Amino acid sequence: MMYKKLQQIIKIRWLYCYLILFCTFCNMQAKKRNNDSLQPISSTSEILKDIVSLKQKIISGDVVTRTGNDFTSQCLKSLNRNDKTFSHCGIASIENDTLFVYHAIGGEWNPDETIRRDLFEKFCTPTENNAVGVFRCKVSNEIKNKLITKVKSLFNENIKFDLDFDLKTDDKMYCTEFVYKSFLYASDSVVKFKHSFIKQFEFVGVDDITTNVLSTKIAMLNLNK
Repeated sequence: MMYKKLQQIIKIRWLYCYLILFCTFCNMQAKKRNNDSLQPISSTSEILKDIVSLKQKIISGDVVTRTGNDFTSQCLKSLNRNDKTFSHCGIASIENDTLFVYHAIGGEWNPDETIRRDLFEKFCTPTENNAVGVFRCKVSNEIKNKLITKVKSLFNENIKFDLDFDLKTDDKMYCTEFVYKSFLYASDSVVKFKHSFIKQFEFVGVDDITTNVLSTKIAMLNLNK
C-alpha cells in the first residue's frame, strides 16, 4: 500500500512538472535560439570579472544558488512556491584557499548521480546558467563547522541523487534536501526550513531555503549581460 501511495505522489509531482514544460516549451525554444550565439568578448570579460568579485564575498557554509539555462532547470524553478529565481543550490566550502560547492545533482550533468564537489567557477559557468546567488544563514561558527563536516561526510559516502524526491529517506538526496538536512543535522534542528506541497507531495524548494528567516541574500549575479 505504501509503495502504491508513493507512486501516486510521484506521478502527481511529475504530471505538474510536465504541464509546466509543455506550457513554456515554445517560449523557451525561442529564447534558446536567441541565446545560441556567442556573447561579445567584452560582455564575457565583464561577467568573468563579476564572478571573481562575487567569489571573494563567499565564506564556508554559504548557500550558493543558480538557475540553469536548460529546459529542466526552467521547469524546476517553476516548482518554487514564492520565489522562482533559482533552480538549484549547494553549500560553499573554502579548502586550502580554493572555493568548492558541494551539491546533489543527477541526470546528464552527473551520470554517477553522487554528490558533487565542484569548483565555484564550474558551478556557475556562464554558458550554462542565467544567474547565480549567494545566501548566508545566521548561525554560529560552531554550527558552520559542523555543517561543513556533515557536507564532506555525505560527499565521502557517495550519497546518490534521489529521483523519487522523497524527504523521508536519507540514503538518497536531491539538491535542496541535501542542503536542508545538512543544516538540520549541524544545528541539532535549530535551523529549520519550511516545506512546500503540491497536493500530497511534500518537498523542499530552493526558495524554502533562500527565504528562510535566518537566510540573508549576500549577492546575486545576472550572467546574461
